Amino acid sequence: MLAYTVYSEAGGVGKTTLAANLAVAHRRAGLDVLVVPLDPQDGDLSRLFGVDVDRADASADNLVRHMVGSPRGPFTDLIHTVEGIDIIPEHNALADLQDHLRREKQKAEDFGESYNIHAQLRRVLQEADVPQEYDVVIVDPPATEGPHLYNAIYATRNLLLPVEPSAKGQAAVRGLEDLAKNFAEQLNINVGVLGAVPVGVKGTSDQQELLKEIPYEVPAVIGDRTSMMEGCWRQQCSAFRYVREHRSRRRDYEVETLAQFDEIARFVEKEGGIEAPNPPEPGTLDEDEPEVKA
Repeated sequence: MLAYTVYSEAGGVGKTTLAANLAVAHRRAGLDVLVVPLDPQDGDLSRLFGVDVDRADASADNLVRHMVGSPRGPFTDLIHTVEGIDIIPEHNALADLQDHLRREKQKAEDFGESYNIHAQLRRVLQEADVPQEYDVVIVDPPATEGPHLYNAIYATRNLLLPVEPSAKGQAAVRGLEDLAKNFAEQLNINVGVLGAVPVGVKGTSDQQELLKEIPYEVPAVIGDRTSMMEGCWRQQCSAFRYVREHRSRRRDYEVETLAQFDEIARFVEKEGGIEAPNPPEPGTLDEDEPEVKA
C-alpha cells in the first residue's frame, strides 16, 4: 500500500485540491483509494466533494471518536464514496482533537500505561484493515502544526509537498524539512518526501529561479488555474469531472493540467513502489466513461 500526506506550511497553495485530484487520478488508473481529510475548518476536502453534511451533528459517529476509542459504529460506516474514491468526512470534533487525545493519554498514564497521541490514526487504519483493503491512502491535514499533522505523518510516513512559487513558499519547504526530520527522530520513524509540486505558477523570471531551488524531485509544474479550481469548489467535484461535465468547451490548458495530475499520480505510485493496473493516457476524458462507484 502507498500512503502519503499532502502538506504545506503555507496556506492557500491548493493543498486540498491537489490531494483531491490525485486521489481521482489514482482511481482512474484502477487503484482503490481512501482519503482521510483532517482539517477542522469548513473549506476542506469534505466540502469539496460534498460529503460534509454531518460535520456539525454531535451525535454522528466520526473519525475522532474512533481515534479516542469511543466509536459509535464500525469504521466502514464512516466511509462516503464519490467519483470512485472513498472518503472519511471531516467532523467538527476535529477542532478538539488535541484535547480529546490529551485526556486519553492522561487516562492511560493513570493506569501506568503508555499512550502515543500521534499514533492513533495509524492504529485506527490498521485495526480497520485499511492496508489490506486499499492500494493508496492520502491524508490531508490542516496547514498548521499539531496533532492532525503529526497523526498524518505518523500514519503515512511519506510527504508530498505542494509548493507556492515564492520566497514564502521556499521558506515553508525548508521549515517542513526540519519539522519532518525532528518528528522522525523524536518518534524513531522514517519519514520520506516523495516530491514537490509547484502550484499556481505564472512563469515569471523570479518564479523560474525559485523553482530551480526546490530540493526535491518535481514531477510537474502546475500553472495558475484559478478559474478551474474555483469551478471545482462551486460544483463540488474533481477537476476531471468539472472539465468533463461542467465546461461547455475543452480548454487545452485545462486538459493539460488534468494530464499533469495523472502524471503526478504515476510518479508518486512509482516512488511508493506500486503499479496501477490500468493507467489512462494522461488527461484523457472519455465522454462515456462510467462511474466506478456511485
